[in-house]
Amino acid sequence: MRNFLVFTAIILATIGCEKSIDITELNVLPLPQSMELVNSVFTFDGNTGLIINANEEDTKILAEYLAASKFNLKTEEKKKNLKLVLDENINSPEGYVISVNKRGINISAKSGAGLFYGVQTLLQLADEENKIPCGVITDEPQFAYRGLMIDVSRHFFDKEFIKKQIDAIAHFKMNRLHLHLTDAAGWRIEIKRYPRLTQFAAWRSPAIWQDWWFGSREYVNEGSDGAYGGYFTQDDIRELVKYAQERYITIIPEIEMPAHSEEVLTAYPELSCTHEPYKQADFCVGNEKTFEFLQNVLDEVIELFPSEYIHIGGDEAGKASWHHCPLCQKRMKEEGLKDVNELQSYLIQRIEKYLNSKGRQIIGWDEILEGGLAPNATVMSWRGTEGGIAAAASGHKAIMTPGQYCYLDSYQDAPTMMPMAFGPYMPLHKVYSYNPREGLTEEQAALIHGIQGNIWAEYVPTGEMLEFLVYPRILAIAEIGWSNPAKRDYANFKSRAIEAVNGLRKKGYAAFDLENEHGERKEAQQENNHLAKGTKVIYATEAPYHNNYKANGDDTLTDGIHGGWTYTDKKWQGFIKNGVDITIDLGEEKEITSVAADFMQMCIPDVWMPAEVIIATSIDNENFTELARISHDVVRDEGLSFKNFGWYGEECVKTRYIRYTAKCGPQRGWLFTDEIVVK
Repeated sequence: MRNFLVFTAIILATIGCEKSIDITELNVLPLPQSMELVNSVFTFDGNTGLIINANEEDTKILAEYLAASKFNLKTEEKKKNLKLVLDENINSPEGYVISVNKRGINISAKSGAGLFYGVQTLLQLADEENKIPCGVITDEPQFAYRGLMIDVSRHFFDKEFIKKQIDAIAHFKMNRLHLHLTDAAGWRIEIKRYPRLTQFAAWRSPAIWQDWWFGSREYVNEGSDGAYGGYFTQDDIRELVKYAQERYITIIPEIEMPAHSEEVLTAYPELSCTHEPYKQADFCVGNEKTFEFLQNVLDEVIELFPSEYIHIGGDEAGKASWHHCPLCQKRMKEEGLKDVNELQSYLIQRIEKYLNSKGRQIIGWDEILEGGLAPNATVMSWRGTEGGIAAAASGHKAIMTPGQYCYLDSYQDAPTMMPMAFGPYMPLHKVYSYNPREGLTEEQAALIHGIQGNIWAEYVPTGEMLEFLVYPRILAIAEIGWSNPAKRDYANFKSRAIEAVNGLRKKGYAAFDLENEHGERKEAQQENNHLAKGTKVIYATEAPYHNNYKANGDDTLTDGIHGGWTYTDKKWQGFIKNGVDITIDLGEEKEITSVAADFMQMCIPDVWMPAEVIIATSIDNENFTELARISHDVVRDEGLSFKNFGWYGEECVKTRYIRYTAKCGPQRGWLFTDEIVVK
């Protein structure tokens, strides 16, 4: 330690004598906490050796990694050296200090992970000639948990592809890979006690999820004609776990319960409430065989995954059969449970006790809060931030992964120019704007354990599509999880992300071309000045806007602001059930030649075009004259579309009041509009 302090003191003295480098010009991602660098450089070449002072396991991992890296180092002392030293005096478990001069580099860290992250910083700093600027870098993460979830159920991705993603996220200092291994679309892990899970429940026809989901939803036997699917053997899992550990990443398995279990309950229908295949999505909580099955599965999962956490799902349980199932009702009566929410909580708490007895902890999606949270559970907050806040307020750890910032299966650029995606427009700057601790007390903020990006695979049939959606947005999540939020600057981050994307593409990743990003919908980029701007809007009592999508409230439809590519941008106003029925008061009589509004359609989240639009005018707000009645055949389609519904007159009409009505079609669902433009 004494030698390291002397080495660092020499570096700091050197910095005072030489010209400093503007660290914003350096392409390090995530941004380190502190970098004091100068123009002098250290060069990796044939005269560079490698010295590692660490335990046997870390020494082996780091030596093999650096030998395979572009530095091509061997563990031998030479004229100049890269020294990796474990040091208990470093504050953070994953933090590190790098000191560089012309004669050598020292990386000091408390753990092998910290040394590994220091190496990643060096790899990013090195130019094409493997030169590193001299100076001192002091760094540590904001959050202990920095993760990516990959859904391998909806579409299966094999172990080599998963390894490729591990390499990428490790390079950006992420430390968790959450595998969504089970869901209706396919069971993806070998369980020796229940072979039908992989002989049958892992295979389907057809291959494309939406064709299957909106079609027969049938499973087929492995090897049959047209069978699509796959699974990880237990040897595959062991190989993946080892590969991840060698990059200081923990793999967290997810076994869904009680819902999203159609594949299990078709393979083993006796575990459902009705005992019929293809009828149920939720396990029967009243049946002891359910717990026997789940515990047996978890025993094999625990044997394969050394992670502290096991993810047990817990989301979107329909619970419909539990109200009528004799076994579930019997269980509720015996346990004194007042409703089916508490019945779900019974299952979660019982599974938690079982996993705790095996030395493990549970994570679940935020629905596990319903009916009472299991004592030691960690909540993964996806339905906004409320679940994580509620968990922290009750003294539980939370992983923040809200859909509006962290669901990477959404469009990351203009949807009309992108391959079809599941969610609304969520560009890189939106992801980067998220602060997981915003609005929390100091005590609550301390319980925010980390952040995770999720890539759900309903509309992600290939590895190329997955990479296109994940990169570079996962880089924003990596920086949020690691770097100081006070130093965030999107323009600087984007320039670093562009360099990172270019590097990923050279390595064979199908990353989105950030440098040629199209950006926001053009209508949303400037205000629209028109005759109704700033005027009063009166909403019909039976057709108010929905409070979840109120945008700018009563002023929304005449504030001159158009919405962007997504209805979640707080510019589009949402209506449901009775459609749109508003009256605009122009304040005085005016001559008009057009009245029009845009609507959007995105069928997957139940957003539709109107089936009919009626536009009428009045002088007194009592007697209206119809100007236009526009009928529209609402047809289900894929992706996102926009349509303008309006009256465009050949002659001027004099009016003070304008009534604009938009009616839902047979699909019902949501109507979204952003501005009633009057000219």
